[in-house]
Amino acid sequence: MTTKLGRIGVWTSIRQWPTDPDQVAEAARALEANGYGALWLGSAPGDLALPAAVLDATERLVVATGIVDIWTNPAPAVAVAHHRLVERHPDRFLLGLGSSHAVLVEATGESYVKPLSRLRHFLDELDAADPPVPADQRVLAALGPKALDLAAERSAGAHPYLVTPEYTAQARERLGTGPLLATEQKVVVTTDAAEARRVARRALAIYMELPNYLRNLRRLGFEDADFADGGSDRIVDTLVAWGDVDTVRARVQEQLDAGADHVALQVLWSGDPAALPLPAWQEVATALT
Repeated sequence: MTTKLGRIGVWTSIRQWPTDPDQVAEAARALEANGYGALWLGSAPGDLALPAAVLDATERLVVATGIVDIWTNPAPAVAVAHHRLVERHPDRFLLGLGSSHAVLVEATGESYVKPLSRLRHFLDELDAADPPVPADQRVLAALGPKALDLAAERSAGAHPYLVTPEYTAQARERLGTGPLLATEQKVVVTTDAAEARRVARRALAIYMELPNYLRNLRRLGFEDADFADGGSDRIVDTLVAWGDVDTVRARVQEQLDAGADHVALQVLWSGDPAALPLPAWQEVATALT
């Protein structure tokens, strides 16, 4: 699956996608035409309806979930949806799974206890499903060392989110040379520092309150002061590559040089954050693909 993804993809929240099927198809075809190798869909329901619609509308684009939440999506149902999808589109879908965050999970009435054990159990259920979800057709959202180990042992590899090239190098060392490392990277194409940081903070705000990410960022040397008021300039500039397209290209290369097999770009823009940044996708693609 590593080679199928290509080197550069796009990450979006599923909430940014339109509900109209024709608009979904149009956006998917535009993404493929721009030359991106893969589309990662954040917060994807386990029915895999949107991945199916995107794959139906395209010919080469690989679609991955980034992620399907293991607490709210029963493994047997996910396995059925996965099988249905890969039958129609062989070698073009990667099932990304993760344990989400306590505040989000507990809002659904679940108890967020031993998330790594829960993830391991979910994988056991996928293995036991009829038909099963093969390990090389799934990837895990992993940040900490134990999660990376599980990704290497029980899946095609890891899809870390909100990370730096320094983290990527550490993750590659932990995973070893074989497993996939598909790293998410936020970018803003503007040379206006104030505007770039405004757009970046708008996207980062939610993550500055989620313990899973904060623990990982602390391991990278950030402190409480960096998380206050939407994030310090230091953390914003480290997590979000902003500037002209050459700056974006340089950050992508940093991630690849650090050991990423694939970089999933979350392209932030000054427009409506709830909508797909179609013009920005094209602008970034001109430089990267």
